[in-house]
Amino acid sequence: MPRICPKCGASNLRGAERCYLCQAELPSAEPGAGAQALVGNGGAAAVPRRMPVPMLLFTDAARHNVRMSALLYALLAVVFFLLGAAIGEALGDVGNGIALSAVLCAILGGAAWFSGSSIVLSLHGASEADPERHRQLLNVVDEMRIAAGVPMPKVYVMPSAGLNAFAAGRKPEEASLAVTQGLLDRLTREELQGVIAHELAHIKSRDTLYNICAAVLVGAVALLADMFLRGTFLGQGHRTRPSEGGRDGGGRGNAAYLVLGILLALLAPLAAKILQMSISRQREYHADAAAAGFTRNPLGLASALSKISLGGAQVPGGNRGTQHLFIVNPLKEFGPDASALMSTHPPTEHRIRRLNAMAGFGGV
Repeated sequence: MPRICPKCGASNLRGAERCYLCQAELPSAEPGAGAQALVGNGGAAAVPRRMPVPMLLFTDAARHNVRMSALLYALLAVVFFLLGAAIGEALGDVGNGIALSAVLCAILGGAAWFSGSSIVLSLHGASEADPERHRQLLNVVDEMRIAAGVPMPKVYVMPSAGLNAFAAGRKPEEASLAVTQGLLDRLTREELQGVIAHELAHIKSRDTLYNICAAVLVGAVALLADMFLRGTFLGQGHRTRPSEGGRDGGGRGNAAYLVLGILLALLAPLAAKILQMSISRQREYHADAAAAGFTRNPLGLASALSKISLGGAQVPGGNRGTQHLFIVNPLKEFGPDASALMSTHPPTEHRIRRLNAMAGFGGV
């Protein structure tokens, strides 16, 4: 019988020591249950590898994380237009500030919408997979895309010894999937299936579109804030409005709005970046859960994540603007004790623990 978490209500398999979803310790664990099943040292656990994954486990995680992502994305949009309104009020017209925000967002969004995928692929030196040299990769992608129920994406390979992968594209019909050569050289077929299933889960859930929209909003917030601060401190941005009815309160009101606008312009880019990272973390958990459903073998992805964390996730052309796209952050690995606010991905140890719980083993 499944064990119900008293904290979040998620169903866990018998023998689990921690809830796969909220990581709370489950009461009355059976002696010896959930013994050290964490995949380590790049190898699969010495247990039967294909155990049925209860649908409730990963669908619960998927629904929870989609709800959280939608909430965080809405907050990001609120931050953007709130900044525009505050800047407009400080400069004399709220409507103009909101209009400027909308125009800026439309320009950046148009560029990302029509050429975002090609820019990211070229930035990381990806070239299209060769049907002869990369036959196994193409076969695995075809198998997993059938399991996921999505069209065949374009497949690319990045010339790097690091182990990593990402997906891009505004919709499943136009999706691209890229992996490093190191990933192909060092993963087993089952581990590769787990990684590919994870990326296809991003494509199926349209996370690639969410990532584009989030990146556009974050960039627009930073650009809008920078424009306002530069204009303000150069003495070109502030225009006082005439006081109403000859009262003296207008000047003080304008000064207060100006100070508020400056504070928001300073804090909004940081808040937007934190929200973007939160969206990325929730989406990674969601994709892990969905990948376990596509492969029916959560230990394959768990073993792949273990190898990636041990072998390095570096990619050519890595930069902060694209780090959230990859299955593991290519610039910095955040440990379980690191600040969650500034990380683009959940700690790999937590992801492996959840995957092990889905396979019927307790967390470590």
